[in-house]
Amino acid sequence: QVQVVESGGGLVQPGGSLRLSCVASGSIFSINTMGWYRQAPGKQRELVARITTGGRTTYADSVKGRFTISRDNAKNTVYLQMNSLKPEDTAVYYCNIVAVSTNIGYWGQGTRVTVSS
Repeated sequence: QVQVVESGGGLVQPGGSLRLSCVASGSIFSINTMGWYRQAPGKQRELVARITTGGRTTYADSVKGRFTISRDNAKNTVYLQMNSLKPEDTAVYYCNIVAVSTNIGYWGQGTRVTVSS
């Protein structure tokens, strides 16, 4: 069993910041890629950012320069620092953790981010 738990979402005004965290636990001994995705109402889930074991990062064009993904391998944790938030960033944010041994991606339950004045 693998558990993936996100936290840190909430309501923030435009221009504000939030930091999301995601922790993986259970039967996962080595993690490959860790990523953040989001799904806005009526839209498909999309990649926001991901980071490899070696620290190589990929970002959606819409968040480049505003969001930063990082990871703490010792804690099986990935973070998403979100600055200069816009109303269009409003969505449920999901964490995805890929296990090295199986190459299976595990999803968390999501954390809601609402950007509104």
